[in-house]
Amino acid sequence: MRSSHSTLVRGSLSCGAVLATLGFTVPSASAAAPVAKAQCPSIDVALTATNADAIRGGVLCLTNAERRLHDLTPLRENPKLRKAALGHSSDMVRRSYFSHTAPSGTTFVDRIVRAGYTERNDGWSLGENLAWGTGDLGTARGVHEAWMRSSGHRANILKAAYRELGIGIQPGVPKDGNVGATFTTDFGVKL
Repeated sequence: MRSSHSTLVRGSLSCGAVLATLGFTVPSASAAAPVAKAQCPSIDVALTATNADAIRGGVLCLTNAERRLHDLTPLRENPKLRKAALGHSSDMVRRSYFSHTAPSGTTFVDRIVRAGYTERNDGWSLGENLAWGTGDLGTARGVHEAWMRSSGHRANILKAAYRELGIGIQPGVPKDGNVGATFTTDFGVKL
C-alpha cells in the first residue's frame, strides 16, 4: 500500500501553509480504534463496479468513529469535496501517478476550488489523504488503519477544525488499473 497526505490552511487575512508527502509500507500493528462490522458495514469488502457507495460509507463511518473516540465533531459528506476527490482518484489511476499534484501541476487546492467548494480568496482550511492498495489493504478498514499509523494522515482525520469530507474511490491502482482501489479523501472547513 502507498499512502500520502497533505494539508494547506488559508486564512482570510493571511496565508500559512504546511505541505508534506509521505509514502510507506503498512506495519502489522493497528493504531486505529477497533470498530465492529455491525457499526460500520462494508469496511472489509473489496471495491467492485457496483459497491463504491457502500465502501465510501465505510470510510466515512470509520473516520467518524475515530473522531467520536477523540470527542471531535463528526464530518459531513460534501458533494463538491467528493467531486474533487473522485476526480483525483480517477485521474491517478488513468494517468498512472500517485501524488497530490497532477503531472500538469494542478494541486489539491486547485481541484477543490474548481469543484466549487470554496473560492481561492475566501477563508478555508483543506487537507487531503491518498492511498492505494490491493487485497485487505484496498478496503476501507485497511486504508483507515494505514492512515491512522501515519502522523500526517492521522492529523487530517483528527483535525478538530474540519467539518466536511469528500471521499473518492476508484477501481484500480496507479500501477495497474485492473486490481485494487485508489482512495482520496478531501477534508475542509470554510472559515
